[in-house]
Amino acid sequence: MTHTFDQELEDRLVRYAAIDSQSDADSPSSPSTEIQFGMLRLLEQELGEIGAKDVQVTEYGAVLATIPGTTEGPTVGLLAHVDTAPQFNATGVKPRVVKGYNGGEITYPDDPALVLSPEEYPYLAEKRGHDIVTASGTTLLGADDKAGVAIIMTAARHLLANPGIPHGPVRIAFTPDEEIGRGVDPKLPADLGADFAYTFDGGRVGEIEYETFSADGAEVRITGVSIHPGFAKGKMVNAIHLASRIVEILPQATMTPEVTDGLEGFVHATEMTGGSSEMKIKFIIRDFEREGLAAKGEMLRQVCAAVQATEPRATITCEIRPQYRNMRYWLEEDMTPVDLARDACRDLGLEPVSVPIRGGTDGSRLTEMGVPTPNLFTGMQNIHGPLEWISVQDMAKATDLCLTLLGKAATARR
Repeated sequence: MTHTFDQELEDRLVRYAAIDSQSDADSPSSPSTEIQFGMLRLLEQELGEIGAKDVQVTEYGAVLATIPGTTEGPTVGLLAHVDTAPQFNATGVKPRVVKGYNGGEITYPDDPALVLSPEEYPYLAEKRGHDIVTASGTTLLGADDKAGVAIIMTAARHLLANPGIPHGPVRIAFTPDEEIGRGVDPKLPADLGADFAYTFDGGRVGEIEYETFSADGAEVRITGVSIHPGFAKGKMVNAIHLASRIVEILPQATMTPEVTDGLEGFVHATEMTGGSSEMKIKFIIRDFEREGLAAKGEMLRQVCAAVQATEPRATITCEIRPQYRNMRYWLEEDMTPVDLARDACRDLGLEPVSVPIRGGTDGSRLTEMGVPTPNLFTGMQNIHGPLEWISVQDMAKATDLCLTLLGKAATARR
């Protein structure tokens, strides 16, 4: 590709990242937080300004738009999510750009003790000379997934400004609440109207992902017996002690995120709240295979039952809810979207790499619901924390991939 999108991508990411749009798993609304509308309404406005058609914000909080095709071909969806992860502070993000990165350590103005080191993160060492975007030290950056938003918006603006570029119909969707597993409303597949789609929500350049975790969420509730501690002997049942016992019995040495990688799954305690009379523990359960996921869920139930058996006066419940499933189960039946992306990557001189995602995307749910949706790289690194960073030049390669892919898809037959 001969186009240079660096400045536009930098400007968009810096502007988008400064907008607080964190999601909240405890909220029942859709979007889960009102602040996400700041991003949603802005994108609605910007899509209209660049000439996109059918621009709308749906009742479930997704922004949809159309780029009319200049030739025949399948309708391709492009997706990114506007919310940022609840795991770390996302209020008051101050994006900054390290121009022409010199290959050394990057420090942070708002936390002088924080250091982003190429020795600890070797991918950073490969980006000497690039323009690196980080936050200021006290927040995440939000490149996950505002980099994806910036990439899609830049590609959309380019296509609409250059109607001579051949491509089929394109449908754009910017979704809320991906970080809490609620980005794909049941109405989205029909509203999107795509033959297949792509999420721009991946990491290193060249990554084309079609295999994700399968995921469940679990909530354990422990109700003890409350009584004045001065008169508690033989009567009180402390829910905190029982909750601690459940976490302690789980196999921490072999089945937590801190000690697993590759194709290994885990059971991860994400939140423990309450007091001596009642406690709540939230878990996420992950495995690449359905059988492994079910086995981990059953193990959690058995641990709860075993602790319950030691104290019949308490009440312990364990509720497990499905979240998403490995997109590989469906994509391996028709690898056309994956093959198109790989071919587009090679056309750009990039070697495609497909590794299982130790996580999920909106594409996991969309694929399960009938819209094949692999995940493509943006360049984002160290997501969900203060050391999050991204190369503007990596984002430019993702934009080139998007445009090349749409051209190749126009000749695809389904």
